[in-house]
Amino acid sequence: MSQARHVQRTYLLLTLLSTLASSFIWGINTLFLLDAGLSNAEAFAVNAFFTAGQVLFEIPTGVVADTWGRRASYLLGTATLLVSTLIYVAMWQIRAPLWGWAIASILIGLGFTFFSGATEAWLVDALTFCGVGETFESVLARGQIVSGTAMLIGSVAGGVVAQMSNLGVPYVLRSVLLGVTMAVAFVSMKDLGFTPERGKGPLDRVRMVVRGSLDHGLRNPPARWLMLAAPFTMGVSIFAFYALQPYLLQLYGDTRAFWIAGLAAAVVAGCEIAAGLLVPSVRRLFSRRTHALLAAMVISAGCLAVIGWTTHFWVAIVALVVSALAQSASRPMKQAYLNGVIPSGQRATVLSFDNLMGSAGGVVVQPALGRVADIGGYGSAYLVGAVIQAAAVPFLLLARREAAPADRIEK
Repeated sequence: MSQARHVQRTYLLLTLLSTLASSFIWGINTLFLLDAGLSNAEAFAVNAFFTAGQVLFEIPTGVVADTWGRRASYLLGTATLLVSTLIYVAMWQIRAPLWGWAIASILIGLGFTFFSGATEAWLVDALTFCGVGETFESVLARGQIVSGTAMLIGSVAGGVVAQMSNLGVPYVLRSVLLGVTMAVAFVSMKDLGFTPERGKGPLDRVRMVVRGSLDHGLRNPPARWLMLAAPFTMGVSIFAFYALQPYLLQLYGDTRAFWIAGLAAAVVAGCEIAAGLLVPSVRRLFSRRTHALLAAMVISAGCLAVIGWTTHFWVAIVALVVSALAQSASRPMKQAYLNGVIPSGQRATVLSFDNLMGSAGGVVVQPALGRVADIGGYGSAYLVGAVIQAAAVPFLLLARREAAPADRIEK
């Protein structure tokens, strides 16, 4: 059990450091891009290149995690994010053209794909190896609380630092914290319950892992429907989060109040903390995990419509709180569901493929909604986004129809 506690402490510490580092820019990233001379459509095109990078590299980096090891993948991701963040700062200083931002954003997407799947797969495999008795949802919920706390601190601090200095300083602080994260992961992270397969050549390993990920992903009906819902949910969610930065400033009436942009990210973080604490109670409200996912999806789409419809700052904030609570409370249930229908050997790659599907939606949805914002304003973009997100509901209903064992919540 001492080994299990070490695994959980390592997971929580890495979650704290990586989220704190990342969140320094989450509250101001869109403002940073607009300050660099980009239009709304161009700014969200840059974000789309980030998600395009995730689409391109999710499977290859998932293969890295499933063949070289989860620790190796995590360290590569941290190093890539550190370098690409510093490139972002350099391009902001020289007001680089769109193609330069595109390349840098793809690199950031590459960095995050080394994380996605690998961290969660490392945790699940290690806890299974240690024979931990509690539910994975409980551990993931604690991780969500830590992540929300780090995001709350980082996003507010990033907004305040930008207000007191300039929009580039939070990116420098992010790079410093990523260096600390890499050092901690190098010392503390060990692959337990998983032995990387290094006997075959790279192409053979790719074919083997990709074939397994397809068999247990898109060809696996319980996982398939959640993956097909991801483009509609994630594509809109990414746009909705980053568009809040200029939109809330517009509703507030002061386009230079950067702390308001940080507040938007802090609200989401606070909801993650609250939802993480509420997960045990929320589980008791549902007999199936897909029921919780359906409820969260309907609530979230409705809240997006309210944000787009209102002209009042505080009404938008309340809708943001409700939406963030619903999504955050359902996230550990989705993670537990997917992990329950995926075998260990393909876990990192299949989880990465799920992220790939969400990123693919973001490649199309973000620039499209950015263009809607340029033409009709942010309110119109949120209303269109609500309709797109609601399109995920039929896929969740199909997942519910599969009645997978992992769908049922044990009381």
